[in-house]
Amino acid sequence: MTDPGLFVTLDGPSAVGKSTTLAELDNLLRNDGRLVFRTAEPSGSALGQFTRAGAAFLTGHALACLVAANRYEHVEVELRPMREAGFTVISDRYLASSLVLQRLDGVDEQFVLALNREIMLPDLAVILTADPGEIAARLAKRGVRHRFHHDPDAPSREVDLYAEATQTLMGMGVQVLVLDSTTTAPRDVARRIADALPPHGSSVPRQPQQPNNHTVNP
Repeated sequence: MTDPGLFVTLDGPSAVGKSTTLAELDNLLRNDGRLVFRTAEPSGSALGQFTRAGAAFLTGHALACLVAANRYEHVEVELRPMREAGFTVISDRYLASSLVLQRLDGVDEQFVLALNREIMLPDLAVILTADPGEIAARLAKRGVRHRFHHDPDAPSREVDLYAEATQTLMGMGVQVLVLDSTTTAPRDVARRIADALPPHGSSVPRQPQQPNNHTVNP
């Protein structure tokens, strides 16, 4: 029987460097001899594509429900099967993003958690953060890509909400790694993530445990 793989998620504010870091992490893990399956949310399915497009015209609870529906599909179709097949599954965005973006959209955290109560929890949740001023500069350079980016206070609000999401995930028994990418190169950030990965076969408990037992310090 194939040993189960790992499920790793990467979340953080817009323009914090998630995509570049994920590409570097993918290369590092493959060079280390791991089987890697890289994915993202919303997923690439028809429902995922509709969810991504829907973010432009849906808001609040309706969008939160749509995101959760795509996540359950993602778990069933890709995440759980690939993890059980022995792959290290790395996802660009997962639950932490919902705990931030849906709250920015006026949805209560408890509603988001209730919607996601039966999802598969990650073996390691990575939260990238950065100085809000640096994030704002990066957003200005690349241009507005989301309605939240029209708010000049969005970078600071996202950083604060991701800090709160970190505590929420820890309370659920998820191992969390928080890394600051303000001045650190994506390859170095990826190396820190690779070094923090638990061995194959690890899984998170379903019952909440003490947060301090499940945190990897940056």
